[in-house]
Amino acid sequence: MERRKFIKNASLTGVGLAVGTSVSSCRNLTEKKSIQTKPKEKMPIDISNFPIAICTWGFVKANAKAGEALLSGKNALDAAIEGVAVEEENLKNTTVGKGGAPDREGNVTLDACVMDSNGDCGAVVCVGGYTNVAALAKKVMEETPHVMLAGKGAEEFAKVQGFKKENLLTDASRKAWEEWKKSPEYKPIINIENHDTIGMLCIDKDGDIAGACTTSGLSYKMKGRVGDSPIIGSGLFVDNEIGGAAATGMGEEIMKTVGSFLIVELMRNGISPQEACEEAVNRIVSKNDRYKDFQIAYIAINKAGKTGAYCIHQGFSMMKYQNKKNERMEVDFFNKV
Repeated sequence: MERRKFIKNASLTGVGLAVGTSVSSCRNLTEKKSIQTKPKEKMPIDISNFPIAICTWGFVKANAKAGEALLSGKNALDAAIEGVAVEEENLKNTTVGKGGAPDREGNVTLDACVMDSNGDCGAVVCVGGYTNVAALAKKVMEETPHVMLAGKGAEEFAKVQGFKKENLLTDASRKAWEEWKKSPEYKPIINIENHDTIGMLCIDKDGDIAGACTTSGLSYKMKGRVGDSPIIGSGLFVDNEIGGAAATGMGEEIMKTVGSFLIVELMRNGISPQEACEEAVNRIVSKNDRYKDFQIAYIAINKAGKTGAYCIHQGFSMMKYQNKKNERMEVDFFNKV
């Protein structure tokens, strides 16, 4: 018994010494290497500029819907989800929601994510049979302990939450897929086949920022393929103290640089939304000599309501709703050769 007490006490003493030494070492290291940073100045904000809604591409009705929702007093996230739902339900849009182009096996699967002003987020990937996946992503955020649900699990969750199940493959998309199968070479057409996302960012009347991003992915993708759109930090990122960003285009390239997160971090360091979008595109083209074969585009907004957008190739546009005016804006581009 005495021996056991001795071993126990010796062990505890040893742990105490080790912990004490470690804490002391960490304290000394922190004291030696601590970096003095200046307190960040708050961005001047004029709430009379709000609300604002911006989105990728020329989705006029979707952005107007978000703007009207904001004017009615809805918060930024709910407005963004209402806005993107317009395109999720648009049968003529073959890159978002119902009517989207299928994968190589003829199945339409959807991806989406949302992020609110508190930093909470939700996402779903490879969802078949349910149209409004941005709203479903919000349910993941609110009703589960998770950030992302995939495939069958996401579909079962949608059913439990009361979402309506339906066939997402329209006759037009099926016929286009059957035609593609005759010569199934996969080379996405810039601004058409990789025009695959609606990303939307909103600032509500209280100055809070949130966003949503939803897509059916690249046309005739491999089964199970997931791009940047539902990935927090790639297709969408929001920091309510700084701003938000959203992406569209070739998702595989956007994910390599975590583009939306990068833009927000650049804005955190005082760079304008426009400069931040340009730098994010430059990061991609500087590392990939095949950039002429694909499109990448970003939109961004900061806490003060200033916006920016940039892309690789000409042809990308964005929408901006402010002061009851919904305006389509052509975006500057990198490849001017």
